[in-house]
Amino acid sequence: MKLTLGLTVFAFTATAASLSIAQSLPPIRQLGPVTAVAKEPLGAVSTVRHLPDGRVLVNDIFGRRIVMFDSTLSTVTVIADTTSATAGAYGIRPGGLIAYRGDSTLFVDPASLSMLLIDPNGKITRVMSAPRAQDVGFLVGGPFGNPGFDPMGRLIYRAPPNFAAMRPPPTSGDRLPQFPTIPDSAALVRYDLTTRKVDTVTFFKTPKFSMNVTRSPDGGIRVSSMTNPLPQGDDWVLLSDGTIALVRAKDYHVDWLNPDGTMTSSPKIPFQWERLTDEAKVAFIDSARVAIEKARTSGQLGAGGLQSIATGGPEGAPRGPRREGQSSPAPAPAPNNQPGTMTVTSGGNTTVTAVGPGGGGLGGPLPPLTMISPSELPDYKPAFAPGSTRADAEGNLWIRTSQNVDARPVYNVINRKGELIDRVQLPANRILAGFGSGGIVYLAVRDGAIAHLEKARVR
Repeated sequence: MKLTLGLTVFAFTATAASLSIAQSLPPIRQLGPVTAVAKEPLGAVSTVRHLPDGRVLVNDIFGRRIVMFDSTLSTVTVIADTTSATAGAYGIRPGGLIAYRGDSTLFVDPASLSMLLIDPNGKITRVMSAPRAQDVGFLVGGPFGNPGFDPMGRLIYRAPPNFAAMRPPPTSGDRLPQFPTIPDSAALVRYDLTTRKVDTVTFFKTPKFSMNVTRSPDGGIRVSSMTNPLPQGDDWVLLSDGTIALVRAKDYHVDWLNPDGTMTSSPKIPFQWERLTDEAKVAFIDSARVAIEKARTSGQLGAGGLQSIATGGPEGAPRGPRREGQSSPAPAPAPNNQPGTMTVTSGGNTTVTAVGPGGGGLGGPLPPLTMISPSELPDYKPAFAPGSTRADAEGNLWIRTSQNVDARPVYNVINRKGELIDRVQLPANRILAGFGSGGIVYLAVRDGAIAHLEKARVR
């Protein structure tokens, strides 16, 4: 009797707390009106760079080109592509677009380990050396966060793990090779273009990443990643004044790393956490598997994880990895999703979740999809997935949460005090591409295999 009464009281308290949180949240509103639509077809809108006169640079990572639109999005100029018209300025790999000094912009080309300086007129005027070679892939943006320059001209970005320091001892004979354990934290670093020195700014929590190593039928080594549909990790974004906002996944609050090196913390952000029972975890994994398999089959997520084969060398030692199949153009993201994310519906609820970086699909047969165990899922759905935070021109954070209403994600807007001031939904089949001054927001809308850029108002 006492146990039953205790459970009843607990359930009542939890329900009351949930209702109290719901009542304290700002109402969900729709984004302001769309004011311009570009007719120019794009492969995908990865990054936009709003210029003071209203023009906008767009990084089309799937079309492998940089284009500039006028303020009405009616005319377009190609700045860099893979043709002879721009001397093949856009390399063979997706690049990154970073706002630089004044109205200039840097295009990061990972293939050539260089950065191209684009002046305000859209002309490539200079080629600069990129930071450390192992870091260049992390300057493209996306799930690793968007790099940027602080007021002192130093480049802030997430650094990759030091795999050389974590390298396990070599194997021999028929034993499978060992792979280093990926750390559960990552460093934000600061790079000085003049002195070419790199120093560590801070560390933040990253999702757990597991590798599965098996022997292939031809004697090679097959390496695949374990897919986690609900990764837990902190997010970060650089503000225009040099402040770094660290959005913490554990209890959903923001830590602010100020330009003077001091750290301040904001209170927890109110959020309606969704509990996952053991049965709900199994159902979510099953639903995620179906959704990911469907996306993989249609080419939206490529091979769905790292997949490589190491051929046998002397005494069975691997001679180095090779990709299965031939490389193919990067696939288009699913409608209403950011690249590297998808929506999973389970138990009547729809969740925006990360499934790893999108793009770079492989040809040939798809490798088996390996999911984590349901018991490895968290007891509560994370409030957001890594790579979900952007900053607008006023310094507010826009966090794409895991909450969906009518199959559309809800964005939490957080001010500089860490307060939840707004909850916004985008129109259907849109993703948030970036912001401009004066309450301008840029959207990408997908129409089949192509995308278009839209300009809208925040209100």
